[in-house]
Amino acid sequence: MNILSGITILLAYQLVGEVLVFFADLSIPGPVVGLLLLLVTLIVKGGVGESLEGVSKTLLTHLSLLFVPAGVGVMVHFQRIEAEWLSMGLALLLSTLLSLAFTALLLRLMVGFNARRRQGDG
Repeated sequence: MNILSGITILLAYQLVGEVLVFFADLSIPGPVVGLLLLLVTLIVKGGVGESLEGVSKTLLTHLSLLFVPAGVGVMVHFQRIEAEWLSMGLALLLSTLLSLAFTALLLRLMVGFNARRRQGDG
């Protein structure tokens, strides 16, 4: 029963996100809006409930199964990938490098912030 209530919470937030996207005519996916609303709720609440934690752990143990539809989608569009492999490859390489650079910069800023905060505490 615990997992059922956790799944219900996740699906309810996804539904709310889908409804908001539909009526507000937003260009972002409804599940993303639902997850942002769930994040805000968890921050305000100050923690994750037992049912939501249980279903999250269960979903994470089976995370690899969630990538199967994406793999099938890639194979369905294999001819397009074959035709546009250079531009897709460059886009993937550039986005990966930008992500790494941004992550390194953010890590450097956070380490500096944490060091300054510790000096102020001591």
